[in-house]
Amino acid sequence: MKSASIAAAAAVSLCAIIGGAYLSLPVVVVVLSLASLIVGFGWPHLLGVPAKKTLGSIIAGSGIASTVTASLLEGGRLLLWFPAIVAVGVALVFLVQLLRGTGQSLRLESTIGGTAGVLICAMGGGWAAAEQLRSNAEDSGMMLVTGTSVVVALLVSLLPWPDRIIAPVGLMLATSAGLLGAILLSDVPNLAAAVVGLVCGAVVVSFRRLIVARRGPNTLAGALAVGVAPIAALGTMVYFLEKLLLV
Repeated sequence: MKSASIAAAAAVSLCAIIGGAYLSLPVVVVVLSLASLIVGFGWPHLLGVPAKKTLGSIIAGSGIASTVTASLLEGGRLLLWFPAIVAVGVALVFLVQLLRGTGQSLRLESTIGGTAGVLICAMGGGWAAAEQLRSNAEDSGMMLVTGTSVVVALLVSLLPWPDRIIAPVGLMLATSAGLLGAILLSDVPNLAAAVVGLVCGAVVVSFRRLIVARRGPNTLAGALAVGVAPIAALGTMVYFLEKLLLV
């Protein structure tokens, strides 16, 4: 059930982002903002750390701020505010731990986990930036290729096999899915599709390893957060890869 919930959360968020990309940028912004709320307020539950509402607000706020700023900027520096947003989010995470005072439980775990949550959530803004690239504005099909690769990697990750098998198989099939998607469904260059598929597969199988190592989340909020998190993390990667390979 845990694996199914995590995979379902990832698949639904991915489909919403890809579908929104074929509608309009405001739709993508709304979807990403909802994803930021899910990751933000579920991440502390996943980690089992104190100050869940406060940390959740900081993490979710970082994702929303990154998404909104990326959607408002124009030109070649769509993620101009991304480093500043991450820096402010991390500073607020440290501030929360200082205000909690010395001797409080799980301060180190809260700091490291909160920092990771801020970074992952803020990376979701890359989807809004990618949507504004010329390649996607012309409906090149890269978003569809990306979605195909991620779905294949998710399906492989559901298999009850050890990581030494899942990792190479997931990478190989995600890369192949991206390449086949480019050939059959779009005019995306083969090399670009294969590289994006490889990166998508690597992110998904890496998160699977983290989940297995922690023996899965203990709450529904944590399961939803860890399902949506890899999709958000792919945002900036997809943006920079498309900018490098297509623009």
